[in-house]
Amino acid sequence: MGHHNRHFAGDEHALSGVWSPPTSSANFCEEDYVVTRWIAEFINTLTNLMYVYFAVRQMAARNPRGQLALRPDTMSVSLLVLGVCSFLFHATLRQSMQFADELAMLGLAWAMLLGIISIGPASAYDAALKAGLALFFPAFSAFYVWSGQIIYHATAFMIILILITLRGYYLLYGPLAQLPEAKSKEWRARGTTALAVLVFGYALWHVDLECCAELRALRKSVGLPWAWLLEMHGWWHVLTAVSADMFMRNVKDVQKALKSE
Repeated sequence: MGHHNRHFAGDEHALSGVWSPPTSSANFCEEDYVVTRWIAEFINTLTNLMYVYFAVRQMAARNPRGQLALRPDTMSVSLLVLGVCSFLFHATLRQSMQFADELAMLGLAWAMLLGIISIGPASAYDAALKAGLALFFPAFSAFYVWSGQIIYHATAFMIILILITLRGYYLLYGPLAQLPEAKSKEWRARGTTALAVLVFGYALWHVDLECCAELRALRKSVGLPWAWLLEMHGWWHVLTAVSADMFMRNVKDVQKALKSE
């Protein structure tokens, strides 16, 4: 059963928070407002700081004088926006913030797809695909908010991830095979690791949904702070942030290598 059908509202402190009552259609296994009345899902909220950390790290660069400066790009900005929106969603459990979080997820996925499409020699096909994505993303976002059906979001997100994966392996085993073998091997390994980390995080997300009663009982038995390690949706945030960072490093490294050719 997907998270568009599973809801964990009705916790003991769910109505005592600053942002109560929860209005979002999604509500995860972490108990609401247990730690503080200001944050609905404490760990699910704070783990979004990983997105912010990796986004800022991606932007950080040294100028010719050796001074540290921020050089934002579409992917890193999208990652930062996701961190902020997801933080606000899990902190408030408001429907408006849920839409912001989910659209930010799609925005990051689209930015990553555009990033990997931009690798290698440009073609008419790639230009048409970029134009199509530029039109489709806002149109789909408007449709999703209008429908409110999370299954559409989940399907679109999954399709984009599949396209990113296929494009990545196509490039590294096809048109970019002429690049130094040592570097190509490193990029393939990093890309495969990024995919494995993402899949593992997705599995933990579903453990959080399908085994909530068991997880809550286990958390209660071990007590704080160790119980926080069993907040599986929080691990989804951490692992997807790590995966996105590895992917972005690959894209930038390959682009840099092509420019130096």
